[in-house]
Amino acid sequence: MQPKTHQNAPLDERITGALVGAALGDALGGPVEGYSPEQILERHGGRVHGVVGPWHGDDWRTARPLAPYHKGDGHVTDDTLMTHALIRVYARVRDHLDAYAIADHLVPDLMTQPRWIPELESEALPLQRIFLAEKWLVTRIHYGHADPREAGTGNIVNCGAAMYMAPVGLVNAADPRAAYAEALDIAGAHQSSYGREAAGVLAAAVAAACSPGATPDSVVSACLALAKDGTRAAIERVCEEAARHTDFESALRPLREAVTPYDTVGPDYRAPSLGARRPSRLHAIEELPVALGMLLVARGDYRHAVLGAVNYGRDCDSIATMAGAVAGALGSPVPEDWAKTVAEASRLDLWEPAATLTAVTREIFGRDVARRRTHEQAFASLGGPACSD
Repeated sequence: MQPKTHQNAPLDERITGALVGAALGDALGGPVEGYSPEQILERHGGRVHGVVGPWHGDDWRTARPLAPYHKGDGHVTDDTLMTHALIRVYARVRDHLDAYAIADHLVPDLMTQPRWIPELESEALPLQRIFLAEKWLVTRIHYGHADPREAGTGNIVNCGAAMYMAPVGLVNAADPRAAYAEALDIAGAHQSSYGREAAGVLAAAVAAACSPGATPDSVVSACLALAKDGTRAAIERVCEEAARHTDFESALRPLREAVTPYDTVGPDYRAPSLGARRPSRLHAIEELPVALGMLLVARGDYRHAVLGAVNYGRDCDSIATMAGAVAGALGSPVPEDWAKTVAEASRLDLWEPAATLTAVTREIFGRDVARRRTHEQAFASLGGPACSD
């Protein structure tokens, strides 16, 4: 399979592709989250190839373990809700963010602003939908008055921060090192250890994907240049395995086997091991390496990468969110039929956040240029080399 990226896509198309692409991956993965590829195959009589209904059909309101959330039928989950919330913070600050911006803007947004929650089919505070690892933001920062830069310490270590870091990569388009640093600062309010590291590397992956001429291989190389400890080892091992496959069906089990030594959750996703989600320099979240692996298997093709992530199972809504964000940032076209279905089912404008972030990104770049010029002039006045325009 040849890569199907649009390497000359302009910034606005890449931002739209990444954000809409992430939301679609989230919506497609939601109804099969927590299950194995074999269970998904049996439940759906084959692989998932688009939007599907709830796992328990019409009993979704009461069936455990997902009740009362209507996962399926094109509904986005908390991955997208948190992504859009972070974009609103960028729209408010209109500059680079840090952990204090999360405390000052994101936490109040989660606590005080009712919004349409697709899985609840009603308006509610986002705080009433997000998972416990995200509620930690409110508990530690609003109620515990923790230093925002350190508030993530003590939280369970998972993909909670990484799942909504695509906007950081887009604001730092084509500068993965800057994206990595900004995401690590932001994620300090939410996560520690390899959960925080994954947030930085996911942002770097999206930024790298925005570079002109970027490919899946160049994205992975950028990630490996920045990733540390178990996260780097997991990405390297999974991507080595992914390079042997050109179809997600053959890659499902090998990618799981490749990431297993680094994953603390264990074989039963719904019954984590006693060592699960604890800080470690040897381990990694499962979602990011697998998302990058599926990107390689798909040769950058959006549809193939997302469907591979969805049919992988386990935390597949977050895996598909990440894979969709990176493939979309590469310029691979996002299926219009999926986008229409998800936007209508979720009753969300999936394109408005992208337009907002595009405008903010251009403003921030202008600020960066002005700041850099000021620094250059100051350094030259100190006897350093002058930079020519």
